[in-house]
Amino acid sequence: MNSPHARFARRPPSRRVSPLRRRLGTGLRRKIATGRGATLWIALVAMLAVVLCTPAVAEVDEVRLVRQFGIHYLPLVVMEHEKLIEKQAATRGMPDLKVTWAQLSGGASVNDALLSGAVEYSAGGTGPLIVLWDKSKGGKGDVKAVAAVSDVPMTLLTRNPEVKSLKDFTDKDKIALPAVKTSMQAVTLQMAAAKLWGDAQFERLDKLTVSMRHPDGAATMLSGQGEIDAHFTAAPYDFIELKNPAIHRVLDSYDVYGGPATLIVLYCTRKFHDENPKVNASVVAAMEEADELIKADPKRAAEIYLAVTKEKTTVDDLVAMITNPKIAFRLAPSAIFPVAEFLHRTGRVKNKAASWKDLFFSSAHDLQGS
Repeated sequence: MNSPHARFARRPPSRRVSPLRRRLGTGLRRKIATGRGATLWIALVAMLAVVLCTPAVAEVDEVRLVRQFGIHYLPLVVMEHEKLIEKQAATRGMPDLKVTWAQLSGGASVNDALLSGAVEYSAGGTGPLIVLWDKSKGGKGDVKAVAAVSDVPMTLLTRNPEVKSLKDFTDKDKIALPAVKTSMQAVTLQMAAAKLWGDAQFERLDKLTVSMRHPDGAATMLSGQGEIDAHFTAAPYDFIELKNPAIHRVLDSYDVYGGPATLIVLYCTRKFHDENPKVNASVVAAMEEADELIKADPKRAAEIYLAVTKEKTTVDDLVAMITNPKIAFRLAPSAIFPVAEFLHRTGRVKNKAASWKDLFFSSAHDLQGS
């Protein structure tokens, strides 16, 4: 046993008491030794394992949102201009959160942006949300809404003097809307067709529709040129177009739904929602703050909208729109469930929602929605 390591091999095991055992105290060690404290010991070990094995996951340092065109996105425009998400994030210990905004047209486009990971939040119609909820249902990829954005009527306009109702449209007419089949205007047109001709013919007018951004649709209608002679749109474009005596109203979405209904919602994936609670809370709080600003100072909200969008209308006209009794900016959804029922009934979605809450994360379930 002349090995230089022999003396270490012969050394008896250390009897040094661990800090944890020392803190437990003699009495507790005696209970553990006799089995009387086994339950407490197991609990302590389990708690220690959770602390040691659970990695600290930091929330994102940048959040990206996409919105579309129109006054129905006003709260998001206010949030962008006033940096309300950044303000709310700072109160939650995230003073350096970067917020990036993008603008697209059509439900399919904003859904693709969300699914591709290009953005964390998409703002779109209730129809596109429901379609995406259905396709993504289950697991971390599940998509749901965090809050409603606005109740704004969509108006179907035409410059064809022969068209007084849906029945009067012919194959010679072309209806501009944000996205064929997938936009909220397209879904509402299908709902109107189903009410008129039955569910079997809900797509009857789809062949007349053309995908076009709201600003382009308005410009085409006002020019009187081209094949587009109808536009399914919303404020401010319907207000602007109706100033032209050659353009008249056929119907609006409240006629179809039987009353006010949410047009726009903000949604994200379950993975992002669950892993970034502070960011999500900041976004929702910013939306609520924007709604309060709009209600308290419509003129300021109108000025912000023009400063961001550069659209060709006036502050006075925008104030008239914002204060119109048919328009509301609030977090609680209204009449979103009938849209879900229609999409399921006509086979557009496979999963049937039991209530509006199925389409929203639990963090929004305290809202008084429908």
